[in-house]
Amino acid sequence: MLLTRILTAVVGIPFILVCIYWGNIPFYVLVFIISSLCVQEYLMISKKYNPHTVVSLAMATAFFVFLYFFKDFPVDKVIVSAIVMMLVLFGIEIFGENPAFCIGRISSSFLGAFFIPLALMHMVYIRNLHGGRKLIFFIFIVVWVLDTMAYAFGRALGKHKLAKNISPKKTLEGAIAGIVFGVLAAVACRCTFMSNILSLQNAVILGLVIAVTGQFSDLAESLIKRDGNIKDSGKVIPGHGGVFDRFDSYLFAAPTVYYVLQILK
Repeated sequence: MLLTRILTAVVGIPFILVCIYWGNIPFYVLVFIISSLCVQEYLMISKKYNPHTVVSLAMATAFFVFLYFFKDFPVDKVIVSAIVMMLVLFGIEIFGENPAFCIGRISSSFLGAFFIPLALMHMVYIRNLHGGRKLIFFIFIVVWVLDTMAYAFGRALGKHKLAKNISPKKTLEGAIAGIVFGVLAAVACRCTFMSNILSLQNAVILGLVIAVTGQFSDLAESLIKRDGNIKDSGKVIPGHGGVFDRFDSYLFAAPTVYYVLQILK
């Protein structure tokens, strides 16, 4: 298992780094693939609600492609997209044969088609900002450090459960360590290669934002998996589980970072 994890990392990490470096179409395609696989895994997790899998995947794909053609965050276009999705899903149910439990089908389908692509698309928006390449590297580094330290300190010192009904192994001590080291990693990134983009104060703010929202995102995905009664979201990444497992930290972190960056301008 360890060897498989290492080999996957050796192959996968350089590919991701190249896509981040080049930006534009390569990075968009990378995030598009990640989003599509996350949606697919989410729909499998929520299968007990009988989501409209094919329709949801099709809408998620169309939505992600649609969003790419707008360089800035298109609020009005997103609202229209959400309404169109709901019209489609309600239409399927209205003219379907069995209205029982339609709320579960509509809700689970909409969550997959709308929220996941929209959340992850913010990684593309961030990459398109001034200094976007460094900002994406910054986010990845901070997330990796905080995840590692939260896990290590949680195992070594953790005594108080953070969300025992959702993720029994996560502890308050681990979460605090993740926040502390996430902020330290952000400061280190700023001093190493981002001094021309971020002030020290802004690096601390962003580090704190990523550390909190990244861990919250992880818990949100754990909540979904707990409801689906599964441990891993999939087996796409050998030795690492599913794509949703690996990129769950960005579901709330990416949008929050994007908007905080707009405020800090």
